[in-house]
Amino acid sequence: MRKPLVAGNWKMNGSSESIKKLLSALIKGAKSVKNAEIAVCPPYIYIPGTAGMLSGTNIVWGSQNVATEESGAYTGEIAVSMLKDFKCTYAIVGHSERRTLYGDTDQVVADRFARALAGGVTPMLCVGETLAERESGSTEAVVERQLKAVIDKNGIQSIAKCVIAYEPVWAIGTGKTASPEQAQDVHAFIRNYLAGQDMQVANGVRILYGGSVNAGNAKELFAKADIDGGLIGGASLKADDFLTICNSF
Repeated sequence: MRKPLVAGNWKMNGSSESIKKLLSALIKGAKSVKNAEIAVCPPYIYIPGTAGMLSGTNIVWGSQNVATEESGAYTGEIAVSMLKDFKCTYAIVGHSERRTLYGDTDQVVADRFARALAGGVTPMLCVGETLAERESGSTEAVVERQLKAVIDKNGIQSIAKCVIAYEPVWAIGTGKTASPEQAQDVHAFIRNYLAGQDMQVANGVRILYGGSVNAGNAKELFAKADIDGGLIGGASLKADDFLTICNSF
């Protein structure tokens, strides 16, 4: 049985003081969360402090990205070995903001995925379509293309060692949310696509929904058969909201 996962993507938000307050509240509240794994992904510079506060708790942590290379002349990049130094469990790869704003192609995402996996950090692979792609009926083709790039490079068995997050780009930070039925349809498509290559992998991989999940809609979304949790943006910066989401199973 797939254990639900709720992961907070803090994006470029927070300060030393605000993060300490947030983590203190999460540590206290998370003790009552029994049915889901909890993770947070702070900005790189706050990973050491986050790791220090969360060590020994039931909350794990990760990064918002990872370099395609292991070391060398790559100014501004963070290697997977550096993430391992601070015991990161996850690394988000292919987030729509990285694809859209910073030009991460499907191949670059596949390379980041490979590097995380080789370094012992679990990739959290984001896939999803823009509003124009949805309106043109291309959702499944786009998601399949994004998955295929990773599978072509890393093999279908690599998917058993990752988490997938479906994030409709049109529902991120916009206040819009795919209906539970719309989200479930794409999650089912992803699982069926994977099942065409390996049924065991398809049945085992956790697929999160990441599109403006909040305390009010989480329970209905998470009730769907193929939605195994959420990749949470804005609501993960509010302890009460995030904990409500974590308890929505």
